[in-house]
Amino acid sequence: MPELPAFLTSPRSPGAFLGVALLFIVLELLYAKLASHGHDHDVKETAASVGVAIGDVAARVLTSGLSAVPFFFVYQHRLLDISLNSAWSWLALFLGVEFFYYGFHVASHRVRWLWATHAVHHSATTFNLSAAIRLGWTGQLTGAFVFFLPLAWIGFHPLAIAFVIGLGLLYQFFLHTAAPVSLGPLEWVLNSPSHHRVHHASNAACLDKNYGSVLIVFDRLFGTFTQAPREEPLKFGVKGRVPSNNPFVIALGEWGHLLRDAWRTPGLVPRLRVLFGPP
Repeated sequence: MPELPAFLTSPRSPGAFLGVALLFIVLELLYAKLASHGHDHDVKETAASVGVAIGDVAARVLTSGLSAVPFFFVYQHRLLDISLNSAWSWLALFLGVEFFYYGFHVASHRVRWLWATHAVHHSATTFNLSAAIRLGWTGQLTGAFVFFLPLAWIGFHPLAIAFVIGLGLLYQFFLHTAAPVSLGPLEWVLNSPSHHRVHHASNAACLDKNYGSVLIVFDRLFGTFTQAPREEPLKFGVKGRVPSNNPFVIALGEWGHLLRDAWRTPGLVPRLRVLFGPP
């Protein structure tokens, strides 16, 4: 669940979303208790997720303007004037956002500079709605928004791009539920809790799989789709890292590992490989 370009939301919007998210997290926790699924929740880990989410809201307010200038600069030099007064133009924008989101999400797992932010979202050791609000504080600082700039260059208005990205992230929030939800035949086309549970799993068979936002079709097209392994239970958390319930360690710990490795690596080219190579 990568970051929404923050300049496209008001400072109050992330806080309002967090309030609604907390309500659903409490409802899911109550459901888990009633359904005897208490193992799907850890109170300390949930509290840590809330701490990370509060830091994310603060970071968005502080960095909200960093992507505004590039987006509107590119839009001023757009190729086309695309009017969003038809269902077809909105459908085209939706498919465009899904495609570039897929590319961004793949890069977030395979480029360590981006993974340092995205690893925060994968740090929870239990899979439930509270994991959805674990978002890195440094998304704007890494330049992650550049993946969506082609849509503005083509001719889609930046605010419309942000609106569609936001709807996708809202949909993704509910993909993190621990409840046994199935979408039936729609799971061939749509991302689902079962698909996204595999994406978060740290099992060897699940790594770098199921990157989709709302759709799962690009994973099927590009060979990154997989089902949960039947012969082993799913495990969660960042592979090779010790879990923590300290929000600052969760949000910034991977950056510490990255910068330390880069500092200890001699030579410019090897150092760049550490920063921009795979995790």
